[in-house]
Amino acid sequence: MFLMGESLVNNFISLGADEPEEINGNHKESAIASSCSQQSNISSLLAETRDDNVNTTERLNQGFMQYGCSHYRRRCQIRASCCNEIFYCCHCHNEAKNNIIIEGKLRHDLPRHEVQQVICSLCGTEQEQVGQVCVNCGVYMGKYFCKTCIFYDDDTSRSQYHCNGCGICRIGGHEIFFHCYKCGCCYSVHLKNSHPCVEGAMHPDCLVCFDYLFESRNDITVMPCGHTIHTNCLKEMRQHLQYAYPICSKYVCDICPRCRRSLRWKLPQHQCLNHITIKRFGFCAMTVEQPQKFSFMWWLRNA
Repeated sequence: MFLMGESLVNNFISLGADEPEEINGNHKESAIASSCSQQSNISSLLAETRDDNVNTTERLNQGFMQYGCSHYRRRCQIRASCCNEIFYCCHCHNEAKNNIIIEGKLRHDLPRHEVQQVICSLCGTEQEQVGQVCVNCGVYMGKYFCKTCIFYDDDTSRSQYHCNGCGICRIGGHEIFFHCYKCGCCYSVHLKNSHPCVEGAMHPDCLVCFDYLFESRNDITVMPCGHTIHTNCLKEMRQHLQYAYPICSKYVCDICPRCRRSLRWKLPQHQCLNHITIKRFGFCAMTVEQPQKFSFMWWLRNA
């Protein structure tokens, strides 16, 4: 009898000892299942986030390079504070409001820093605050955006950058330009230690077309004398036999000493020391039959 009771007790103890193992096994299985569920939830959240990012990117880039004017590609228009009319950019406004067909007293320009109202080109929403993204449809109104200049541009291949010295945006990349504080504008780094400084060289109007050089979008040439002029205007001067800058009367190209001494006299055709065939027609007129080189000139362009 004692042996049988001892055997039953031992069996009961052994059965009781097996129960925690079963319970621990159940906990492990539930923990594994919970971990798999969490991983599945994380994966689904990541997938949803990726989808949201894709949708956000698509929404931001909607209409990219499809809107704009002849000056800039942008997905917004500006309301001019001076006349309350809508234009794509300040240049569009100035061309429309400051030309010879407008009565003199009504002609005016729009300073770019005075723009305060912007209208989305996709949804037509007028923005309460100037920003890069439309508050209604959520698109980029310009891939490049400068809050200081209120400047938008989708064409970022021009490497726009804001120059604090100039106070406006330039193109070409800040790596290859530097700001000369005496001349008052950005020049190519090739001119950093070689250009003659002329105070405010970029701030007068072009002497040929009378366009304001500092904010002009046309190519500008820095001449050996330090003065500036539109590149196309310089070519036009050459076509009209003008080879000296009107302000300082310095030559804008290489001319040999013999030619310089004889510029004011009517001389027969001869061969210049620089291998350029020229003719004298009295005073300062000169015809160049072979193209001259302007290797020491550099050009820059504004945004």
